[in-house]
Amino acid sequence: MFHALGSALAGIATPALAIVLFTAAVRLLTHPLSRAAVRGEKARAALAPEIRELTDRYGKDEAKLREKTLELYRENGTPLFAGCLPALAQAPFLILVYRLVTTPNPLLDGTLLGAPLGARWFGTWTHTPVFLGLFALLAVVAFATSRWQAAVAARSGGPQPPFAGLLRLLPFGTVLVAAVLPLAAGIYLAVGITWSLLERAFLYRAIQLPPRAGSSARTRRT
Repeated sequence: MFHALGSALAGIATPALAIVLFTAAVRLLTHPLSRAAVRGEKARAALAPEIRELTDRYGKDEAKLREKTLELYRENGTPLFAGCLPALAQAPFLILVYRLVTTPNPLLDGTLLGAPLGARWFGTWTHTPVFLGLFALLAVVAFATSRWQAAVAARSGGPQPPFAGLLRLLPFGTVLVAAVLPLAAGIYLAVGITWSLLERAFLYRAIQLPPRAGSSARTRRT
């Protein structure tokens, strides 16, 4: 399957460009799921101030806090895991691209600036200039992603999850991953995380929640 898909893509464009185009095509295909995920995240963020009030009031009574939290989500028509399920639904598509760029196929026979797309940097230490350029790109996008996530969390006004600082370091893990996987996988990671950052920044501005989300419960109680 992956050999046939890789062969078909290699016939469309140069292997490196084919990886970029295929990754972008898959991300376009899953864009509706991204919209649903962001809509759910914004709905939960809209309830963050009230969640914080409930935590302050019932923090010592976990059962009561859980009951009131579920009640708040029901009143606002917001699923407790809003945003999580659409994000998980994207996983099979992203796994497909990952398998394509890590399974031997004609795409990995191509090169980028003289470096084979099937080459790994860790353990071989070859084609270092190309890999260093890739690592630099991944680090820049990871830094921008981390800063954007921090800004979104600050605007939400909700309680910060445990190990919030550690979670913001996770985007930098792509640099380590790219060091041990084939160069083709590094290209996929670079395109994927750049797309995710730009897409989510756009969707957070473009998606407007209905007035009911995050405000109806407070309105009914006042």
